[in-house]
Amino acid sequence: MIRIGDYNTLEILRESEQGLYLADTDGNEVLLPNRYVPKEFKIWEKIEVFVYLDNEERNVAVTDQPYVKVNDFAVLRCNQVTEHGAFLDWGLVKELFCPFREMAFKMKAGGWYLIYCYLDEVTGRLVASSKTNRFLDNKELSVKQFDEVDLIVSHPSDIGMNVIVNKEHLGLIFKDDIYQDLSVGDRMKGIIKKVRPDNKLDISLGQIGYRNIEPNAEVIMHELHDNSGFMNLTDKSSPEAIKDRLQMSKKNFKKALGSLYKQRLIEIKADGIYLIQ
Repeated sequence: MIRIGDYNTLEILRESEQGLYLADTDGNEVLLPNRYVPKEFKIWEKIEVFVYLDNEERNVAVTDQPYVKVNDFAVLRCNQVTEHGAFLDWGLVKELFCPFREMAFKMKAGGWYLIYCYLDEVTGRLVASSKTNRFLDNKELSVKQFDEVDLIVSHPSDIGMNVIVNKEHLGLIFKDDIYQDLSVGDRMKGIIKKVRPDNKLDISLGQIGYRNIEPNAEVIMHELHDNSGFMNLTDKSSPEAIKDRLQMSKKNFKKALGSLYKQRLIEIKADGIYLIQ
């Protein structure tokens, strides 16, 4: 099956006046126009192409690499806005269409917008949408606390920056955890700092290094970061106090403290534990 809006490795079937006809293993054919035909080729050899719909709504193969493919996010420039919607530059001859109903707010020519590219099942066309949140779902999470994840910066809020997590979920980086300039569309690694009861995800950018620490020590480090680098527990604290605060036994707590102390990540004083900055 030839995948619209994606890369396909197809076999060169035959040459024609219009270009090369390519086919998949099921015999489905698509034209590679002359402007994309390589200088040297052989019948039956395979070639990787991107397939989308041309101006006549026909499947066409190209060797150009678009800025986004189907079921993915990207920041694209709006070339023009007409009575039908916006047309975005995605690196191909035919622009990517974003109808008004798919705009989070009205687009303007020359502006840059984070969009999601999808295949409209009704028209069979590739369409862009800047209403990116509707393509994300936190009902069933595929991540857990302390997982390292891929992030795409989505849009700012009053309390921080919204991010797309693994192209599946919506997360939030709180203002206090932002130590660098972030722009919409930036891609980076992050850590699931906390999973809230309603499946909202708190994200951190600065704790990837703690993934090599044992899990209990990792819990302590996150607790310290959440409380300005201090926690009023020590190895003298009661097992009940440790369990209430960290959900771990005193034995495991002391072992984790020893590990962090040896790595010079914490300082233990009479009144509690301090994070070494």
